[in-house]
Amino acid sequence: MVSILIYEDNASLREGLCNLIALTDDFTVSGAFPDCSRLNEHLEMFHPDVILMDIDMPGINGIEAVKRIRLVNNDVQIIMLTVFDDNNHVFNAVYAGANGYLLKKFVSDRLLGSIREVLRGGAPMSPSIARMVIENMQQSSSPNDYQLTAREKDILHSLAKGNSYKLIANDLGISIETVRTHIKHIYDKLHVSSQAEALSKAFRERLV
Repeated sequence: MVSILIYEDNASLREGLCNLIALTDDFTVSGAFPDCSRLNEHLEMFHPDVILMDIDMPGINGIEAVKRIRLVNNDVQIIMLTVFDDNNHVFNAVYAGANGYLLKKFVSDRLLGSIREVLRGGAPMSPSIARMVIENMQQSSSPNDYQLTAREKDILHSLAKGNSYKLIANDLGISIETVRTHIKHIYDKLHVSSQAEALSKAFRERLV
């Protein structure tokens, strides 16, 4: 059973998220909280697989909470749930270590699929967020491309759109194992050890 923690200060939305997840057989909400004041305690107590994190909360905001989580846990998958769709919030969340970014207005339709996607290694994003990220990457270029091959750039670009390994393999006509090999090479060249770090570096340095 996949363990999920929810941090959302809006009580009705928090309850709605719990009810939505309760409709599934493979997910369980281990805890739902209005703030992150006991964040470290919760991590030790519940050992979550996925965290759904609001950005705008009293006390510790969501982006700061993600930074704190990454100091002690690089494995848990973190999906931001927010009304903010501007560059600063999106990129700051990704830089902090978030794995996905969903606008709250799409939560009812996309949440469960996004949780499954992030557990498969994808980086789920609302369509408008993914478009903004890609346009930002296309409009800029980095002086250092880390000697990425054209295929590696294609895969990095596809990862940034939130595509899973399986979808990337289908789009490029290659096997999933080949995709994994290319991604390993990307990690080596970018000197990172995870998809979140690779995407963060790609966004920060405008890699395409």
